Amino acid sequence: MAQRTFFEQPPWSTLADIAALTKARLVDASRSGQPVKGLASLDQAGPMHLTFFDNLKYADQLASTKAGACLVSERFEASVPAHVAVLRAVNPFREFVNIARELYSDTLRPQSWFGNAGIAPSAVIHPTAHLEDGVIVDPLAVIGPNVEIGTGTVIGAGAVIAADVRIGRDCSVGARTSIQFALIGNNVLIHPGCSIGQDGYGFVFFGPDGHLKVPQTGRVLIQNDVEIGSGTTIDRGSLRDTIIGEGTKIDNLVQIGHNVTIGRHCLLAAQIGLAGSLTIGDNVALGAKVGINNHVRIGDGARVTAMSGVKDDIPANGRWGGFFAKPTKQWFREIVALERLVRDGTTDPRGEGRE
Repeated sequence: MAQRTFFEQPPWSTLADIAALTKARLVDASRSGQPVKGLASLDQAGPMHLTFFDNLKYADQLASTKAGACLVSERFEASVPAHVAVLRAVNPFREFVNIARELYSDTLRPQSWFGNAGIAPSAVIHPTAHLEDGVIVDPLAVIGPNVEIGTGTVIGAGAVIAADVRIGRDCSVGARTSIQFALIGNNVLIHPGCSIGQDGYGFVFFGPDGHLKVPQTGRVLIQNDVEIGSGTTIDRGSLRDTIIGEGTKIDNLVQIGHNVTIGRHCLLAAQIGLAGSLTIGDNVALGAKVGINNHVRIGDGARVTAMSGVKDDIPANGRWGGFFAKPTKQWFREIVALERLVRDGTTDPRGEGRE
């Protein structure tokens, strides 16, 4: 069986073409006509591939690479083997990504899984729904009453869009995704298996006599250019809306509770859990498996280390980590002190209690 690559293969290029697409400079101009056919990592690249190097951890792979050309900073340029053409760049990985986006543009947004150019006959669309020209709906999708969907949007197979939902233009709704009580902007990418707009987890606790459910009457508002990873859940608000700010990128398997507000251009890695009614500012980055308690405020530009538990507010531009999270420098000092106590056989910092 022939090996499938799934994505459209880029046309042949030359090193001169590559340099023109980037801010990189071809060090040896005599190699400007050298052909390039695709991109690869250092260890898998062949003579027709372009690769990049920006981390000393992979110095051995650079030394043994068979690549035809390499994007590299001036700092590491002397380490590139003689047979590899050098493209000097201030930020090699950024330029590599720019080239990849140009050569593999078909990977940047999901297309119809079924190869549809219109609405599949098996899709169920309520007569009051309004779909602009150019909307693609894959088989077995369900679109409810009064839904509005903008041109260029793709609705995946088996997706369910509930009554009155608004979805903007050039969006992608992945297969098996469900959306209700939501208003979604333009160029929003929602990967398969997401659940958006379901009840938030709100109960009045009565102990042994049971618990009283709190009505969840808010919405989910997702602004332009947001990307949401597979299996992520976003609860609708109770008294206020749950809001995802413009340009925010959310990884797979993230839980966002009711009334959460996430600012613009944030980065949320996989398996994060955000409890209800917390507020995250702009340009915040949260590592994988971070958990944040309800009603906490995370300031603009803050960073939280993976697997941290946050129970207190974090100021703007704070760097926090640990369980429970605290300023990173303090956390590291405490770890070093604890390791020293264990190593020295003491039970407290004063040196008492030696075995």
